[in-house]
Amino acid sequence: MDHSTSLLRLIFLALGAALVLLVLRSAFHLPRGIDTPTTSLFDAAAAAGSSCTRFAPWGCRKGDRTKPKPKPPSHETDVPRHPLDPLTVSEINRAREILRAHPPFASSPSSLFVHSLALDEPEKAVVLGWRRGVDPLPPRRAVAVVRFRGEAFVLAVDLAGGAVTPLPVPASGYPTMTMDEQVSLCFAPFADPAFNATIRRRGVRLSDVACLPISLGWYGPTEENRRLIKVQCFSAEGTANFYMRPIEGLTVLVDMDTAEVIHISDRGAGIPIPAAANTDYRYARHMQEEGDPASNGFQKVRAPSMEPAPSGPGVELVDGHTVRWGGWELHLKADARAGMVVSRARVQDPRTGAHREVLYKGMASELFVPYMDPSEAWYFKTYMDAGEYGFGLQAMPLVPLNDCPRHARYLDGVFVAADGRPYVRENMICVFERYAGDVAWRHSESPITGMDIRESRPKVTLVARMVASVANYDYIMDWEFQMDGLIRIKVGLSGILMVKGTAYSHLNQARDNEDMHGTLLSENVIGVIHDHFVTFRLDMDVDGANNSFVRVDMARQETSPGESPRRSYLKATRRVARTEKEAQVRLKLYEPAEFHVVNPTKKTRVGNPVGYKVVPAGPAGLCRRHHCVSPIAGRRGDALVHHLSVALE
Repeated sequence: MDHSTSLLRLIFLALGAALVLLVLRSAFHLPRGIDTPTTSLFDAAAAAGSSCTRFAPWGCRKGDRTKPKPKPPSHETDVPRHPLDPLTVSEINRAREILRAHPPFASSPSSLFVHSLALDEPEKAVVLGWRRGVDPLPPRRAVAVVRFRGEAFVLAVDLAGGAVTPLPVPASGYPTMTMDEQVSLCFAPFADPAFNATIRRRGVRLSDVACLPISLGWYGPTEENRRLIKVQCFSAEGTANFYMRPIEGLTVLVDMDTAEVIHISDRGAGIPIPAAANTDYRYARHMQEEGDPASNGFQKVRAPSMEPAPSGPGVELVDGHTVRWGGWELHLKADARAGMVVSRARVQDPRTGAHREVLYKGMASELFVPYMDPSEAWYFKTYMDAGEYGFGLQAMPLVPLNDCPRHARYLDGVFVAADGRPYVRENMICVFERYAGDVAWRHSESPITGMDIRESRPKVTLVARMVASVANYDYIMDWEFQMDGLIRIKVGLSGILMVKGTAYSHLNQARDNEDMHGTLLSENVIGVIHDHFVTFRLDMDVDGANNSFVRVDMARQETSPGESPRRSYLKATRRVARTEKEAQVRLKLYEPAEFHVVNPTKKTRVGNPVGYKVVPAGPAGLCRRHHCVSPIAGRRGDALVHHLSVALE
């Protein structure tokens, strides 16, 4: 009898515990379907029991459950095989050991935060002179950008000898935010009672709040000598697309070093949070809820039919980073700031079989996204996505078959956390051969010639691709190499708009001539006017390093009296830039020009200098009074691109 009674008591206790857990779960639930958290990179946040959703690091919230992720490739046995190969896992660990043992960091290694750790590339002449399989690799060094007790350091690290050499530190500004900081800043406002009270006054549960760290630009001397950032929040209730549900007008100023909330601005108390209905962008969710997504206005997804070629993928990946295809040979690697770096691009001369230099290095230099709204919650939104957040740090793993075709080859990225430890971003870059049904070249003779000739060549190209998911926007970066030697850089924009909440549900509620700084897209949602400018750094080496920048102006030229029945024509005038200042360009629609990079010491068989033409497409400029931002300007090799492709012909 005593044994049976004890057993019944144990059963009742277990049932009671299960009931308590169910009650707690329902009281602190996350919206259906988006409660799949991942472990935070930030140790303090993880220790406090916080976590991030799979939209991390941007869509971070208070979390109460974790789910282990599959372990990514370690790359622990990788060794460098090319002078430009990125730092390996073992080299990063070695650099970390050296830095933590270096004074003054050795006194408190836990106070050392690594913002950047990358290969200190050898001099150009050394790289160009190196021969695979013949010469040993040049000495491997790293360049580190670190902060220690509030002070920034730029250091060169000799990985073999262990020497640490200080390098010049920029006179102003701060290093790129680490991923750990970006994650931790999502949680900073929740430690402030005033913020939590503000959220409750808005009628939003704290468990439904997702926050973003937003760089604040520079707007006065009061922001000097202190690392500050602004955090804005959204309601994720009922949708994965929390970007469409801003808690408008609520801006939290946070000290990045102390995580202290400095100021809370709440100017949107009368603005409702937009509804969650029909905002979820996940196809599977609409299949689950509607049965047929087309019935709700969603296009059916057509499965890709990109099968590998009968003879194989056609892309050769040598030693992990050297790509060979169709006469092209180039070095490819992931980069925390630039995302993807193309180096030593050479193309084979079909007559001699020799490889000729085209591009020593090419990469995205900056991505500037200014929003055109001067209001309190928007004036500071002038993002520098590469320099502030890291274009490569925001790159997510590519989805096979959807992001890249079946026969693609993949490259991982190895980056560094704030504590100096390496981590792997798997499938960050894909390389594949593409045929999309386009024509590379064709010609057919008209019947009037009497010649029955129809010649056509299919356009088959090599593509290197990466995608950076910087908060709401996804930037699809393609470097495309053609068989005829042309290089095309394409930037595709996808993702979701960053919208502004409004009290208006219809345009008839707006005042006459009211400047809403955007377009009313849906009930209580305004799409704010903004633009995206991508700057590329192109270090051209056309048949060698001795290159010149040439501007070819096309201007109207009057014919002389009696010279021709024609009164005018376009005349080409070549101007070789002697200085970087002369190489700055301002594109103008009614003043056409071409831009050439030539090697004056190498001639074609008819005497013209060998060169490439830089072709920007669809440029735009920002103007302030009478001063405009030039679409192509700045240091030698930089080019500014706006929603477009750049072609090197």
